[in-house]
Amino acid sequence: MQNRRKFFLMLTTSFVALGLIAGTALADELLGVLTKVDVEGKKVTVVEKGTDKEVIVTITPETEYVTKKGAIKIDLAKVAKGVEKAHDAGKKGINVTVEHEKGVASKITPVAKKKDAAKTTN
Repeated sequence: MQNRRKFFLMLTTSFVALGLIAGTALADELLGVLTKVDVEGKKVTVVEKGTDKEVIVTITPETEYVTKKGAIKIDLAKVAKGVEKAHDAGKKGINVTVEHEKGVASKITPVAKKKDAAKTTN
């Protein structure tokens, strides 16, 4: 009886883990530069890295914006100000990774540029 419990517990745990892995694998990941923010339309435009193709992604109230401090619900007005600052600094926009499914974003993570290797070594 004890062996059956352990077996079923192990089997159930395996299925749950497999479900979690498959669920995250189904979401597409888009790496690129966030260039435009439509606050009223709740959409952002990301230029895909490597192809220079513009991808329009819809934002929902559940979309998270992940920073060093943690994940928060996205505030498009703040993101629009950040994109505007990047444009003023002569950049295309903000480097981001967007997790989305069928064009609807679930998570947006800004990607910090790595420092030069020469600067980090003394």
